[in-house]
Amino acid sequence: MPGSRSGLREWLPEALALALLPLLVLQGRRTRARVARLPEPTDPASGLVGTAIGKPLTLLLLGESPVAGVGVSSHAEGVGAATAAALATASGRKVQWQALGVNGITVGEAASLLLPRLQQSQVDIACIAFGVNDSTAFRRHTAWRSAVAGLLDQVESRLQPRHILLSGVPPLSAFPALPWPLRTVLGLKSASLDRALASLAQSRSRTSHVPLPRQLADPALMASDGYHPSAAGCALWGGLLAAACPASVLAA
Repeated sequence: MPGSRSGLREWLPEALALALLPLLVLQGRRTRARVARLPEPTDPASGLVGTAIGKPLTLLLLGESPVAGVGVSSHAEGVGAATAAALATASGRKVQWQALGVNGITVGEAASLLLPRLQQSQVDIACIAFGVNDSTAFRRHTAWRSAVAGLLDQVESRLQPRHILLSGVPPLSAFPALPWPLRTVLGLKSASLDRALASLAQSRSRTSHVPLPRQLADPALMASDGYHPSAAGCALWGGLLAAACPASVLAA
């Protein structure tokens, strides 16, 4: 019976969405029309953080619009730079980072749209940050887990990371831009995908799942659109990612 209840929980978002479909479609259209489309920064989405002497840690982020810099005015304020800065503080080392993101991308599109843009042939830490677009597309949790696993296989094969961070799916139930009941249904869906991420991380070596708290969606930490993290939100997010990285990986 516990397994049956768990299975029902994963399909609850779809059941609610079907029951509320006309209203949710209307709210989705109104939200897209109302929410401002923020631009991506034009500065380089890579850099070197820290002044320590010695070989730097290397960090790669792959993800959707926040990784692409939507919500901040410069990649220097984005989640890539914020994670690198937190890692530099925690390790006492320089950190060479690159953030590869595309606005609107799903995890299933990452291999074809992001991996060809890689600058590195090997990294110490890889961070995978998807889920919002897969949630709004109502990707089945089984298909989502399979797509993430496929991306991880390619990242491991091409880059041999010492550790992989699976960033949790952002808490859509708390996004200021989303009206009720849309935010409730999408929140249930994002939580379902996040549970699949946590389960996947447990099944793989050198992989950590990093849950994202509702605090990340506090209006004070969000950009003006109420949908993307601001510089302050990216700083919090980057700190959480860095804190989940094992000390053995940070050591020189």
